[in-house]
Amino acid sequence: MSDWALIIYCGIITYLTRFSMIAILKKEMFNNRVREVLSYVPSAIFPAIFLDDLGVFQFEDNPKILAAAIAMIIGILSRNIVATIISGLTSYWFLIFVV
Repeated sequence: MSDWALIIYCGIITYLTRFSMIAILKKEMFNNRVREVLSYVPSAIFPAIFLDDLGVFQFEDNPKILAAAIAMIIGILSRNIVATIISGLTSYWFLIFVV
């Protein structure tokens, strides 16, 4: 496969995963709590969060999963999006560079 065909193919797949979250999911499908949480996540970013490590569930070798869990706990306890982002990034960087 040529380089340009691969680039176009990857672009189409990326576009379709982003567009599917916008087109397929309706607000009526979720309860109020899920809608409140997802209101902080742009629909174009939502599939990138979950599809990035879709087949990789090795908790000891994947710092993204642990950092996401830490950010989720901080987000639930603080209800502050800035604290959630900072705690997620800080814990991810700590796990990559220090541990």
